Amino acid sequence: MSAVENIITENLPLWSSSVQLKSTQGRGSSSKRDLYGVKKLRELILDLAVRGLLVPQDPNDEPASALLEKITAEKEKLIIEGKIKNKKSIPTAANAEKLFILPKSWSWVNLGSICSANTGFAFKSSQYLENGTFVLRVTNINPEGTINLLDNKYIDPNSIIPTYEKYILKENDVLLVMVGGSLGKIGIVSKHCLPAVLNQNMWRLDKSSFIELKYFVFGLKLINRSQIEITKSTHGHLSQGDYLNKFFPLPPLAEQHRIVAKVDELMALCDTLEQKQENSIEAHETLVETLLSALTNALDAAAFQSAWERVSKHFDTLLTTEHSVDKLKETILQLAVMGKLVPQDPNDEPASVLLKDIAAKKEQMIKNGDINKQKTSTIGAKDIPFTEPAGWQFSRLINLTKKLGSGSTPRGGKSVYTNQGIPFLRSQNIWNDGLHLDDIAFIPPEIHESMSNTHVYTDDILLNITGASLGRSVIFKSKYKSANVSQHVTIIRLIDLKMSPFIHLVIRSPYVQSLVWKRQVGMAIEGLSKKVLEQFEFPIPPLAEQHRIVAKVDELMALCDDLKQSLNEAQSTQMQLTDAVVESAI
Repeated sequence: MSAVENIITENLPLWSSSVQLKSTQGRGSSSKRDLYGVKKLRELILDLAVRGLLVPQDPNDEPASALLEKITAEKEKLIIEGKIKNKKSIPTAANAEKLFILPKSWSWVNLGSICSANTGFAFKSSQYLENGTFVLRVTNINPEGTINLLDNKYIDPNSIIPTYEKYILKENDVLLVMVGGSLGKIGIVSKHCLPAVLNQNMWRLDKSSFIELKYFVFGLKLINRSQIEITKSTHGHLSQGDYLNKFFPLPPLAEQHRIVAKVDELMALCDTLEQKQENSIEAHETLVETLLSALTNALDAAAFQSAWERVSKHFDTLLTTEHSVDKLKETILQLAVMGKLVPQDPNDEPASVLLKDIAAKKEQMIKNGDINKQKTSTIGAKDIPFTEPAGWQFSRLINLTKKLGSGSTPRGGKSVYTNQGIPFLRSQNIWNDGLHLDDIAFIPPEIHESMSNTHVYTDDILLNITGASLGRSVIFKSKYKSANVSQHVTIIRLIDLKMSPFIHLVIRSPYVQSLVWKRQVGMAIEGLSKKVLEQFEFPIPPLAEQHRIVAKVDELMALCDDLKQSLNEAQSTQMQLTDAVVESAI
């Protein structure tokens, strides 16, 4: 076994266990993890391939210098036949050795000496038809280089010859995106998308027949990885002349074939590792969710105790990922709102007394003209989602509030925003862990006063009611005495402000989050109306128990955050070790 294969096989546990977590903020995101170890292994394999370190050299191979002579002769013949243009001569690959040293039988060449580049055509949208000849655009190239047939555009086949003949694509043509956010992306034309023509913003790179297709792509990826600097403008752009002068490592043709075969073999190994890793992660996530859901689904104390024993017995194997800690956090919140997190105290004043007191205060506020008259709403037995503990009682949100309503847009919209003044809080400022004020807008005091119905005060609960951030909430506690909110945020102002921490906890729980997403209205943009929100059924414990629950949740969440930090540090160490192994290999 070669030294390279030893590096790969001896570090299989490292490649398999190194996972980089993506941001979990927001909803609707795709995979929340990146199999970092396997990704780095794939990159290492390609790097070794183009450095001549993946397979041994054979002294009987015709050297790359002789191969280059054949490529040059082939190019001259195509120029004479008029199949390609005679462009100005390509300089020799001077100073290429600064990248890395190649094996003796290899040669550094400029890309333009082994291929030519032709730009696609800027087809107009007015030319597009529902069927005909496929127009291959940047959006049709998948990240891995395959071609998709999504959002297809076509042109009239009869218009192709002679107008667009030079843009006709054939199987195995190599495409390179040369402008925009996908700059450098490589595509390989497949039979299933033909007949097709090439759209703008891409080049077709016509390689020599003496270059193996897959190896040619490996070399392009090396150029993109190590020799391209994207401009700082909004859209990067590649100069064709500059790109064709980039350095390409050229091996003997026989070795190209051996390299491609070895890469295919090792990439298949990566596929297997990736699948095993995904299966292992998914199995772990299923185990975590199954054991933790048994806690919240327990029907009595005995069932809960049995479920807890199973969880505690496997704590060390369960809580090994950020996902598992997040699930534990959700479970803690769910147990809290179901009255299973702290024991009940029979000496506590029951919630029924608390709710009667709140109802009396609300009635008095209405009589005093402090708030408008609101309909009270009772809860029937069929509306209660779970059996509440002794001393608890369900109440609809409308019965607990003196204000429940969304903000509004200031007259003049964004044009009235200032650098100082009264904070104008938008959905991007509202997060469950507190206000994020790095992207805060301000409005002048006089506009704030004109929007008196949407003022925000300390201990108000703010809830996002539209879009991807639907359901995020925060208690307003800030250095600012007051604020205002946009129409995408609802103010929940309780009659008894001492309940704000517990009500905010309930809103964050899986129980209410499920209500938020099930009862939202609107198809294109998610939204939660005031009428729907005020009917939410909230479990209300005695006030003293609310305080105990909030304190216990804060304590357990801090422990979860510490555990997550430790896991992240361990994962960071694994990623650094992975990088170190890759660096040592090359």
